[in-house]
Amino acid sequence: MKKYKIETIVGIFVFLGLLCIGYMTVKLGKISFLEGDSYPVTAKFISVTGLRDGNPVDILGIEVGRVERITMDQENQKAVVKMKIRKGIKIYDDAIASIKTEGLMGDQYVSIDPGGSGTLLGSNGTITETQAPVDIVGLIGKYAFGDIKKQ
Repeated sequence: MKKYKIETIVGIFVFLGLLCIGYMTVKLGKISFLEGDSYPVTAKFISVTGLRDGNPVDILGIEVGRVERITMDQENQKAVVKMKIRKGIKIYDDAIASIKTEGLMGDQYVSIDPGGSGTLLGSNGTITETQAPVDIVGLIGKYAFGDIKKQ
């Protein structure tokens, strides 16, 4: 009888441990099982250098979503970035999306200026005003080799 009691206690601890590992995997991996709490928005950029699937989307410095997928529009020769934005976040049709870098050599993220024209950008809407990322490495190279001229 005592043997089964110990095995039961060990089984409960193993189960709780696996439950905790599963929870941490979902939280650290930023996996969402509830896709209904966000809506898709796309933006077309000339360049998306350094941007990856899963990178954050910020409005006013607050993370409001994630980059879901990056594809290419062959007809217009632009990169199409599909993002998932949390429900309740208002983005207007005159919004501006830009790709920025966290710190000097940090990860890229999409920063959205939400606009304020009065017409909301709905689900599956497209942000037309975009700004490509600044090429930091190219600027440093120009400065290091003297290609920048003083005025």
